[in-house]
Amino acid sequence: MNDIAHVTPTFEDVLAAAARIAPHAHATPVLRSRTLDALAGCELHFKAEHLQRAGAFKFRGACNAIWSLDDATAARGVVTHSSGNHGAALALAARTRGVACHVVVPEGAVAAKLAAIEAYGATLHRCAPTIAAREARCAQLQAELGAELVHPYTDPRVIAGQGTAALELLCSPDTFDAIVVPVGGGGLAAGTALSVAARSPGTRLFLAEPAGAAETFASLERGERVTDFTPDTVCDGLRGTLGDINFRMLRAHGAQVLTVNDADTVAAMRLFWQRAKQIVEPSSAVTLAAVLTHADRFAGQRVGIVLSGGNVDPDALPALFARAGT
Repeated sequence: MNDIAHVTPTFEDVLAAAARIAPHAHATPVLRSRTLDALAGCELHFKAEHLQRAGAFKFRGACNAIWSLDDATAARGVVTHSSGNHGAALALAARTRGVACHVVVPEGAVAAKLAAIEAYGATLHRCAPTIAAREARCAQLQAELGAELVHPYTDPRVIAGQGTAALELLCSPDTFDAIVVPVGGGGLAAGTALSVAARSPGTRLFLAEPAGAAETFASLERGERVTDFTPDTVCDGLRGTLGDINFRMLRAHGAQVLTVNDADTVAAMRLFWQRAKQIVEPSSAVTLAAVLTHADRFAGQRVGIVLSGGNVDPDALPALFARAGT
């Protein structure tokens, strides 16, 4: 693995990332909904990363990683593994610089997300649907191609880039009582922790996690990473194993995890579509579901929510609703 993987990013890295990606990434809007405020019993401010380039916050971290490379490294290309959003984001970011991109994808990944990766010009490499298989194939491609690994959530360049979403959200003149972000591998969560600690240390950070993939909850409860689990959730973007660097950063920040069952997540996704007219994916809707199902934690408060992505495969919706029992 590249040496940078052992570096812990700082808030200064988030600020540098914000400047680096500014010519390429969208400064996404913050959305409001009186209807959703009334249902939640609090004031919700949605950072609309589903409107980001490539349809997810992941473009921020990928873009920062790509534009951080020196010319010699960039010429050798990049490689990563992804269930969809990070792969598409890295492919698009690589295209902005003319860098070759290789993405290892697990069997069973969402077809629409794989199509997006290819449309942005990356080469797909399929593997078994396990983290071990993904990492082994990435290592093989690194050895064969000399490409730079851009890990989807443990790369400090990625973490710093993801932290720019919360940085923008916290530019509001008013403070937030809480910020809620989804957690899978922990890139967005760790980057958000950096921005919250620096810009609004009194704001509590909550991590919304599917009950069927709650290794972050278990890890923070035990005080050590839990990795021996098999995720079972419709939130395909949150099936990754919490990274070591991410665990250490979240533990140091005192982040709290709220678990959510899939039925509540899909119900929250329907609410977004029907009431706010916003298309978000389950891995994004889990944040609203967390606020609605843990309403006592947020009653009467001002809450920032990062909507992480909106890449939904329409053809897969009937199976998704059936699986969630909605």
